[in-house]
Amino acid sequence: MTHSDPNKSPGRTGTAPRAANEPAQVRTVRVPDDRAGQRLDNFLLGQLKGAPRSLVYKIVRSGQVRVNGGRAKAERKLEGGDEVRIPPVRLSEAGDRTPPPKGLLDALEAAIVFEDARLLALNKPSGLASHGGSGISHGAIESLRALRPGQTLELVHRLDRDTSGLLIVAKKRSALTELQALMREDPAVKGASITKRYLALLTGRMPDGVMTVDAPLHVGLRQGGERHVQVNPIGKPSLSHFKVLERRGGQSYCEVRIETGRTHQIRVHAQHIGHPIAGDDKYGDVEANKRLRDQAGLKRLFLHASTLEFALDGGKTPYLLNAPLAPELIDVLDRLA
Repeated sequence: MTHSDPNKSPGRTGTAPRAANEPAQVRTVRVPDDRAGQRLDNFLLGQLKGAPRSLVYKIVRSGQVRVNGGRAKAERKLEGGDEVRIPPVRLSEAGDRTPPPKGLLDALEAAIVFEDARLLALNKPSGLASHGGSGISHGAIESLRALRPGQTLELVHRLDRDTSGLLIVAKKRSALTELQALMREDPAVKGASITKRYLALLTGRMPDGVMTVDAPLHVGLRQGGERHVQVNPIGKPSLSHFKVLERRGGQSYCEVRIETGRTHQIRVHAQHIGHPIAGDDKYGDVEANKRLRDQAGLKRLFLHASTLEFALDGGKTPYLLNAPLAPELIDVLDRLA
């Protein structure tokens, strides 16, 4: 039997947040055709506005969410017409919903490097998560929504918390769908290519020219649930191209172009070739990191998402987006000169 909110038809999407004292009910939502291919966790985040990702994963893992009557994993790709059972969720369960601090909102406003009717590009600072969850009250997307109340804003992709640079947010559903298809290299999408370039400082002296790393990556979990990625034949195909731009203080300042977007891809590929990224406390060289902290003041991961190049409207509308290198990273390069 299908239960539904008395104030809404079962097929309606775009749920408003439920007041803490409003009676909650199970509801079933039909996935619109334009959401085909969206992951279940992202679909639920859109339905449960304001709920943290950790709560969404909890209700999926516990089997409270069903797709066409059966249990499903968070990463399941939905199809148009799928019926998603969504349990009652009171936003009070998510904890204190204090607004983001004004200083953060001002910093994000200043960090917007591009905006048009359908996209917004943010030069995300290092240390800011792409989205909230596990102990993080305010990620970039939650803060942007607070900055632009009433606007529909959806993350197109994510950056590691410690990585700075371009983070793309869609303002229209059509742009989100097309860009996510480009991100996953979908051959069905016309003109399906996106060029992603990063700037990174690698420890040690890299050889001249371009070094291509073609090494599959597998995501594992360490004790405590922390993700740890390693090169492993059972992993997903992953391709990165490292090009030395210049050498500073015995280190290699590189441009990195990636053809796949795996978790921690550049960091693990850099470690794999024996030149881990400077300041990487997960995959890096402890001694080299300490020296760079003492000599050049490097207190963060030296990895910056600098350029995204793609075209929307089936390849007809080109975009070339750039985010300047963070000032603290420029200071490190200057000190290494």
